[in-house]
Amino acid sequence: MKPRQTELDALAIGLLLACCLLWGFQQVLIKATLAELPPLFQASLRVLGATALLGLWCAWRRIPLFKADGSLAAGLLAGALFAAEFTCIYIGMQYTSASRLTVFLYTSPFWVALLVPLWVGAERLRGRQWLGLLAAFAAVLFALREGFLGSHGLTLRGDLLGLLAGLFWGLTTVVIRATRLTQISAEKLLFYQLAASAVLMPLLSQGLGEVWQWQFSAFAVASLLVQTVLVAFISFLVWMWMLGRYPATQVSVFVFFTPLFALLFGALWLSEPVTPGLLLALAMVAVGIVLVNRRSAVAKAG
Repeated sequence: MKPRQTELDALAIGLLLACCLLWGFQQVLIKATLAELPPLFQASLRVLGATALLGLWCAWRRIPLFKADGSLAAGLLAGALFAAEFTCIYIGMQYTSASRLTVFLYTSPFWVALLVPLWVGAERLRGRQWLGLLAAFAAVLFALREGFLGSHGLTLRGDLLGLLAGLFWGLTTVVIRATRLTQISAEKLLFYQLAASAVLMPLLSQGLGEVWQWQFSAFAVASLLVQTVLVAFISFLVWMWMLGRYPATQVSVFVFFTPLFALLFGALWLSEPVTPGLLLALAMVAVGIVLVNRRSAVAKAG
């Protein structure tokens, strides 16, 4: 087993940028595919395919997925939260732009920083970190104000669903860091999340009365392949490998490239408006979370 790195190298930076680009592109791709596939039907196909691919990967690598290790309850909870996150993302795309929803989704580190210290005492926040949280919270309120100007409140509904998705993502991280899930393989951790979503999302889709049709255009097929293979399977595995090999704080800061890529793709492909207020909110959120994750010079010296 290779030793854990203390700094990001060229490989890490390249992989992180590739993941963020994919995740930003995925948000726009989901939005563009809604014209053909209902949101949760689209999400269901994605997680079903990714679960199957992950199962085949683990069988090939002989990675045990069903060995009793005391992680089942926490794993099912993390899986349910993961399913809730993506339910909010896919449904929220109907009401707001992909770029706006992505900005609200990536408030997740804000929720993690706020909630993790409640269960992990060693991660209590200090003065600078509280300042960062306040900056991120102010940015969210500032960005939400534009939602009130949306048509019949639809933009606000999508914004709130994006914010709720960020909360569920943060809660998933809290469950992982406060339970036995930190002791299992990255593959099994991802399997819990994908498999739970593969069970819950089709049920939610049917419960909402979505129409499942199986005649897809070439674009819809390509969209599902990208979402399933490149994003839900490959990029998620790469991300979890990175967290296990490189400093988590340095890795996590890179996620703020994702909203920038979503803004870029949304503007170029879907002609989504990029308002000065949204750009300012994104910058404030990024600064706030960097402050939260930045260790003081004293802590580094120790």
